[in-house]
Amino acid sequence: MINNPITQLEQLTLTSASKNFLRETARWAKFLAILGFIFIGLMVVFAIFATTIFDLAEKMQPGIPGDLGLIMAAVYLVLAIIYFFPVYYLLQFSNKMKKALATKDDDVLAKSFEMLKSHYKFIGVFTIITISLYILVIIVSVMGAI
Repeated sequence: MINNPITQLEQLTLTSASKNFLRETARWAKFLAILGFIFIGLMVVFAIFATTIFDLAEKMQPGIPGDLGLIMAAVYLVLAIIYFFPVYYLLQFSNKMKKALATKDDDVLAKSFEMLKSHYKFIGVFTIITISLYILVIIVSVMGAI
């Protein structure tokens, strides 16, 4: 058998230190995913009560627009839906990594890394979109000021 670098890479093994690092990473990922789901729940609760809160605020402070509560409810629901996906991918990574390390199943290990890739890909694309929107808002603001 020819021993070239490509063949060597196909036989990557995890040392006990690597397994411990992955196990600890999976624990932290699960912790962050649980916190993420809690915050998603809080966003949904706020969205449900946003119209009531802003109706009361409008009565106390007459300058507040009447439909602001509905707008805020929609914004928080959209943000909760967007935030769900990276949190879900992170939880799936954690669960699959723990299972892969316990069962020594290469397919589950690969699936766990696929979930981690999906998490970071989502965060990366979302970050690019957010930065693009900030740049667009700055350009529009500067053009409006001229």
